[in-house]
Amino acid sequence: MTSLLVMGAGLIGLRHISAIKNSPDCQLAGVMEPNIDLHTDPEIRYFPSIDSVDVAAEGVIIATPTTLHAANGIAAAARGWHMLIERPVVAAPEEAPALIEAINSAGLHCLAGHHRRYHPSVLWLREAMRNEAIGQPVTSSLIWAMRKPDDYFAGNWRTTDGSPVMINLIHDIDLIRFVLGEIEEVTALAGAARRGGGRVESGAVAMRLASGLSATISFADTTPSPWGFEAATGENPHIAATRQDMWWITGTRGGISFPSLTRWGGAEHWGEAARPQRHQAARVAPLATQLDHFIKVIRGIEAPLITVEDAARSLEVTYDIEAVLAGQRTAASQHDETGTE
Repeated sequence: MTSLLVMGAGLIGLRHISAIKNSPDCQLAGVMEPNIDLHTDPEIRYFPSIDSVDVAAEGVIIATPTTLHAANGIAAAARGWHMLIERPVVAAPEEAPALIEAINSAGLHCLAGHHRRYHPSVLWLREAMRNEAIGQPVTSSLIWAMRKPDDYFAGNWRTTDGSPVMINLIHDIDLIRFVLGEIEEVTALAGAARRGGGRVESGAVAMRLASGLSATISFADTTPSPWGFEAATGENPHIAATRQDMWWITGTRGGISFPSLTRWGGAEHWGEAARPQRHQAARVAPLATQLDHFIKVIRGIEAPLITVEDAARSLEVTYDIEAVLAGQRTAASQHDETGTE
């Protein structure tokens, strides 16, 4: 069995710990967590730091605060551990090269934790777009909207720095890149603040992709709604499931909505009514599927579905959107400002 460590015992760390415990192919070597208040499981061996770990392990899942990802990843590489790093893979794009160098120099594998890529419905949608199931994709419209509870922001960094763009939309940005291709240019507008804090709460994002497709995202963390990836798929046990579509893609021969995978086609012009056809995809626990893949990556059976380099490109786009919303730019191009090809 593959022996794994988990770094961080917060909400996402606990979900990784549970996935490891339920897997027949790996075992939990221990948990690195400096906060002793989170040492709640008597069956787990806890370590206050990486240096204090004195058990054998082949890999580590890094689920610490984002600002620690790069340093923890570099330290993990020094210990010879393959790693899965939660998203965002680093706190800022400029931190990625040093992490990549440490991983490559040690001859290790690193998987970035954009777990939505493991949903069978996402994989089906990606293949459908590649096979032009609705012709050439033309537009993409996505909604992410929910009301986060007040205590989510109480007495912590999220009060002023908890923008849903970096916390939540980075997932949707990565989905768009994964399914539809690279994003070349972004612009955005922020909505009015409802909680009275100094952070972005809602807004609209417009993007142009390399293919010429135009994409939009409407987002808010102040609005109880049925539309958002977590609610639509029911993947997160902390968020109520609604199973409502929240992503619509149009093409030259029809359209498709996600996650129901309802494809509309058969109409050549506005005088004909498009006909729906629904496709079925299996429902799986994406964190468990990601864990299975991570084990195969460690064993050299599979290549990482998303590398640090790939995840850093999603982070760059998200940073550009944050910059536009903060008024630092009116628009951002992935070819000009960031230098990304």
